[in-house]
Amino acid sequence: MKQIYLDYSATTPVKKEVLDTMLPYFTDVYGNASSIHSFGQEAKSVLDASRKTIAETIGATADTFYFTGGGSESDNWALKGYMHANKKKGNHLITSKIEHHGILHTCQALEKEGFEVTYLDVDEFGLVNLQDLEAAIKEETLMISIMYINNEIGTMQPIKEIGEIAHKHGVIFHTDAVQAYGNIKIDVNAMGIDMMSVSAHKIYGPKGIGGL
Repeated sequence: MKQIYLDYSATTPVKKEVLDTMLPYFTDVYGNASSIHSFGQEAKSVLDASRKTIAETIGATADTFYFTGGGSESDNWALKGYMHANKKKGNHLITSKIEHHGILHTCQALEKEGFEVTYLDVDEFGLVNLQDLEAAIKEETLMISIMYINNEIGTMQPIKEIGEIAHKHGVIFHTDAVQAYGNIKIDVNAMGIDMMSVSAHKIYGPKGIGGL
């Protein structure tokens, strides 16, 4: 029986063009990009060019884009990294109840470490109520993390409006954009996005690589 895979929201195959582009860096240009010799510097130049290309697709600059091991690692790094680095300023984070486990499990871990997390309800369409979001902000709030597009029901949150609310109160805004990146136009500056998680295997790239 022939099987047909339909869940491209979960993962996608690597496109032939992507595979063909990557292959030389497994066999020919394999230097350590941190090395100062020519082999390493050749690899580094490709890595830097890739970083610049990806950053430009979201209106960011190369020096603000970091490669990670995947979307969940990006989520983990964004939330834990920022909350711990700024715990002298506050201890409160706001998210929604329908986030990806990459966010929800990280929030649960933060709660065990003494941080406070508010989990916002959503309506029947999966949308966060902006009034509830703003009402949840308090003096101790450091970060808001709301996913761009839900991985199970496809709801697209009003990201620009959430960014405006966050910045109005001096709060950092992170979004898990794993399901959005590569499918819709994103401008992190115009939308008020301070941190954003992305993943390659949702858009015909390889597994095991993401970005923040």
